[in-house]
Amino acid sequence: MQLFTFFAAACDKNQTFFGLPVWYKYLDTGTDGIGNCAIRIDGMSDYLLIGFGVIDILLRLVGLVAFGYVIYGGFLYLTSQGEPDRTKAALGTLLNAVIGIVIAMFAAAIVSFIGNRLGA
Repeated sequence: MQLFTFFAAACDKNQTFFGLPVWYKYLDTGTDGIGNCAIRIDGMSDYLLIGFGVIDILLRLVGLVAFGYVIYGGFLYLTSQGEPDRTKAALGTLLNAVIGIVIAMFAAAIVSFIGNRLGA
């Protein structure tokens, strides 16, 4: 039983927007009767796959924000002028940002792995 059909510009699930994947990355896509790309959502498992797609996008955004904090921490370090308190705060920002990047990378890899297994 088909619940919803969404039409997309292209059926390419590997398509990206500024490096971010599309929300229907793990869903089955096809074409309707006149050749348009159609994304079909047939049940609760498809909603789970949409959730994995959205989480994948959000984790990549978290990685980009953490990268911004690496740049910010580097700027703080450069402008600390050797003051111990400011240098320590800058290094703490850098360390936390790198930890955030690593966590976001591993989480995105796990979500991608599970999404590909469930969507296949």
